Amino acid sequence: MDGTNDPKALLQGLYAEMAPQHLFPLWEVLHALVTPVPASPVRPHLWHYDTARSHLLRAGDLITAEQAERRVLILENPGLPGTSSVTTSLYAGLQLILPGEVAPCHRHTQCALRFVMEGDGAFTALDGEKAVMRPFDLVLTPNWQWHDHGNASAAPMIWLDGLDIPTVRHFAASFAERLPDGALAHAETAPPGDTAARYGRNLRPFGGSLGARRPAGLPLFHYPYAEWRDSLAAMARNGDPDPHLGHALEFVNPADGGPVMPTIAAHVRLLPAGFATLPRRATDAMVLVVVEGAGLARINGHPFPLGPRDLLVVPSWAALEVSATSEMVVFGYSDAAAQQKLGLWREQRMQPG
Repeated sequence: MDGTNDPKALLQGLYAEMAPQHLFPLWEVLHALVTPVPASPVRPHLWHYDTARSHLLRAGDLITAEQAERRVLILENPGLPGTSSVTTSLYAGLQLILPGEVAPCHRHTQCALRFVMEGDGAFTALDGEKAVMRPFDLVLTPNWQWHDHGNASAAPMIWLDGLDIPTVRHFAASFAERLPDGALAHAETAPPGDTAARYGRNLRPFGGSLGARRPAGLPLFHYPYAEWRDSLAAMARNGDPDPHLGHALEFVNPADGGPVMPTIAAHVRLLPAGFATLPRRATDAMVLVVVEGAGLARINGHPFPLGPRDLLVVPSWAALEVSATSEMVVFGYSDAAAQQKLGLWREQRMQPG
């Protein structure tokens, strides 16, 4: 057959003519763009806390918090090399503040959460109000709010940073700045705990009064471990565990009852000793932290032994099963908040076998 009449050759010739105009045939790539199920490059991965902690403390001997601006070890997913991402939409890192240090004040369009891994008495200050941090507290930094961190205690302070950096990067919407006078810390605007007193007991300032210091849409930013752990224990005492989740509670924004931030949702789970969840998968990739106890996670059947403070990333639409050898408490965050707003989120609760 004459090559000039070969349909395949003619198509290839058409493609070659179109390419310099940045025009490409959808029919050649549609199968990869619109997949029947999620096809994430994210890989399941486990970081043992003790190993990461030793590297972080060594970094503390070599670089100051001020030099680094944020002394953090990034938990980079092995399926996303070079991206500084733990999932396609989320970032995770372990931050260290040594006694007497201050991490300089700045603000940015990325939303952040801090989940305290160890230490007692350091603080995150949000727009000039300090949240004194204790192990397993959750502290939020909604986007474009001034924040600095300091440690007046006698011991190192380490927490998990969870941010929506990849999401903001996707939209090319990143802005950041430091205080204009070069100050390390924001001036104090309220005593520690002021926001919790105004918004943390199912209350809020009434009638648009001057008491409404915080942004109306995101008023609360400190969720202490002592409070959420007590609620989780009460739930476990008063009912049976969900077969796919265990006893589970979501942190909520008191302004609207939804996730704590526009792009990030966070939750905790309690699994009784000997309990094993049935497999479940969902479209939100998530980062899990073991708060108490030990057990075993299976992701698409692959085992990951879990110990205290270990960190595990679960890809989108991967089947997760967790079994507890002792009573186990787990914290997790994901991009479910954004997916739900966009109408993308879904889950599948599976049966064994």
